[in-house]
Amino acid sequence: MWVKENYPALYEKVKYFVAKGQFIPVGGTWVEMDGNLPGGESFVRQFLYGQRFFLQEFCKRCKEFWLPDTFGYSAQIPQIMRLCGVERFLTTKLSWSLVNKFPHDNFLWEGIDGSTVLVHFPPAKSYTSAVTVKEVKEAIDKLQDKGRVSCSMMLYGHGDGGGGPTEDMLERIKRLANIDGLPKVQHGTPDQFFTNIEDNHINKLCKWSGELYLELHNGTYTTQAKMKFLNRQCEILLRDTELLHSVLLAACRDEDKKAYPELELERLWKIMLLNQFHDVLPGSSIEDVHREASFYYKEVVKGAAGLMDTAVRRLFGVPEGRGEEEELVLVNVLSWQRTELIRVPWYKDEISRRMWIEGVGKAMQNISNEGGGGTLVPVIVVPMGYQLLRGLSAVKAPVLVELKKDGSFFLKNQFLEAFINPEGCVSSLILLECQKEAIAPGCVGNKFVIFDDVPLYWDAWDVMDYHLETGRNAIKEIVEPLKITEQGPLRASLTFRVKIGINSEMRQKISIDAVHPYLLFESTINWEENHKFLKVEFPVNVLSSQATYEIQFGSLQRPTHCNTSWDWAKYEVCGHKWVDLSEYDWGVSILNKSKYGHSVRGNKMYLSLLRSSKSPDAKADMGKHIITYAVMPHSKTFQQAGVIQQAYQLNYPLHIFPTSHLAKPGASHYVTNAHRVLPLEMHESLSWFQVSDSAVVIETVKKAEDRDDCLVVRMYESFGSRVNVVLKSCLPIHKAVLCNALEDVVESPTQKVKWKGNSLELSFRPYQIISVLLYVEV
Repeated sequence: MWVKENYPALYEKVKYFVAKGQFIPVGGTWVEMDGNLPGGESFVRQFLYGQRFFLQEFCKRCKEFWLPDTFGYSAQIPQIMRLCGVERFLTTKLSWSLVNKFPHDNFLWEGIDGSTVLVHFPPAKSYTSAVTVKEVKEAIDKLQDKGRVSCSMMLYGHGDGGGGPTEDMLERIKRLANIDGLPKVQHGTPDQFFTNIEDNHINKLCKWSGELYLELHNGTYTTQAKMKFLNRQCEILLRDTELLHSVLLAACRDEDKKAYPELELERLWKIMLLNQFHDVLPGSSIEDVHREASFYYKEVVKGAAGLMDTAVRRLFGVPEGRGEEEELVLVNVLSWQRTELIRVPWYKDEISRRMWIEGVGKAMQNISNEGGGGTLVPVIVVPMGYQLLRGLSAVKAPVLVELKKDGSFFLKNQFLEAFINPEGCVSSLILLECQKEAIAPGCVGNKFVIFDDVPLYWDAWDVMDYHLETGRNAIKEIVEPLKITEQGPLRASLTFRVKIGINSEMRQKISIDAVHPYLLFESTINWEENHKFLKVEFPVNVLSSQATYEIQFGSLQRPTHCNTSWDWAKYEVCGHKWVDLSEYDWGVSILNKSKYGHSVRGNKMYLSLLRSSKSPDAKADMGKHIITYAVMPHSKTFQQAGVIQQAYQLNYPLHIFPTSHLAKPGASHYVTNAHRVLPLEMHESLSWFQVSDSAVVIETVKKAEDRDDCLVVRMYESFGSRVNVVLKSCLPIHKAVLCNALEDVVESPTQKVKWKGNSLELSFRPYQIISVLLYVEV
């Protein structure tokens, strides 16, 4: 793409040699992205835009997924690959693992849903070989699957910065082609190599299930926290913006369908995907790169917010200024009904007056410390749709907060009761439903621990296991003691300010509210440390040999013990919005808004917050950070307890917009005028999409790439179960077909898809991703 834009003459030569078969396009993705940190939909878009580019420019899609230098590989990659028409994978990076030698060079890799792909690790352990005698010999001598496979691939040329093969390398290949004592050498393409394996050896290969974990570079889950924060913000904004514009597309007149901002959305997606390159999002680039990446991320935020504003104005008739009949419309972008607290601004005089009238006998709360203050009210909002703020939801019990004689504080809602000591640590956290204590005896949770962080090799990349021996209390001084800042009845909060490390400071707000089953922690940290690693620790009253971590489109279990070298090497691992540690009918989860580094050892759960590496960016992570996480004890399984849904809700807040439209009963058709295209006259609330089982999550709703009359709805099974569900929609849809992630229509021998009335029946296997093309009426 960038060669095409900046060096068009050179690009024409590339196309010429591609046509001749001398230049081989590989990869299939927009960039060589990180293999752990991007969200599931980001992985799909890497392939969608990458494969479309290869097809448009070179008249072919890539058959091989090519990630030679990425820092580990998610266990959901095999399914995503197959859904994008790619069934072969190559990397060399796992040869860098410090502890365990990966046992195979040719094998089948099985993802969490059972999908398998063919994998090759070049035994020469490099993608920049110089074709020396030693390297050629090692290409077979080090082959670990002899007896199953008799050939290997050697990647040569100056890579990891460019340059390619030299004349000397090409000459050596000719001379070494047929020499006694050396393996036979011949030029070939990746397609030829993998085809040979598929035709002659695939039934002999071993299978590896789960993630391909790199036992190195695990500091990249935490380094450059700003990159992680902005990336997740952009992923969420782009998803929500596409949803609103897709609803608008389905409901508007035929002549208005071209108003869908397809090109601008694609541009914004590609900017974000560029920033997911494997040295940018992981935080292992120089200062200038991260400064530029921050600028690009903010461009995405601004662009997506502008597009969302356009969609909202057309959907709901949002006025340019305030009006006397102004109301609030609440938009839930998630596919289940949710209960939330929202802030009604004080300047909405008519709304506030009505809220007070309707709120007689119901819990309400004035707040003055958030965005100019307002009224805090509870609401219940329909799945993936909108609701006018017309009435208040009742709460079962108001929250309580008390100062105890020993200086600790007591917090309670309908789900939990907690004791917080003067240092802000949780000394007790009881789940009222089962009267079980979440904090281990004699321990405290929300304990800030600081570690010395001096890696052996690469500063920004690595966290060594020996850092665990240096942990100590991070709090050096209490600057402002713990005090009550909100007293209910809907939310109670405590705040304190402390010095941490040598030069850093933190202000934290601990809160509990009337509708959420967790204790929430919101921290503002001014971080000015040198080679230190900050984590928050929760020793929990749970015994389990496995912890469960959210990954793309699903979850993955990892050991909490150190029985083998494979187990203890996973002392720092990647997770997305939540991690859970559970027994048979009881457990504790930690939810977060922008963190990826985790560690669970025995009963101690750690969330990695900040590092302070000094190379290649001496200023990495210095300055202000806003960090949000929550601890959620639960009965039964984390699936039954709604941990997945609560983590989504923490990351995807309700959107609240003013509307000048007052809903009126009686309308029964879709209307279009200068302001609005949805039937707000018809209902006070409307659910655009919903599924019948909470195991299935609607991850994406977007316009199809090459069709103006189709939406793509992408769902996944999140519990690890087999489930039959019904997808419902109020939009004018008349036909549904299955498609892959590239939006090609596909047929499934086990899945017959037919849109009946306003619904569609689907069957999911554990962690399966299903995409459906929905044809809207024109």
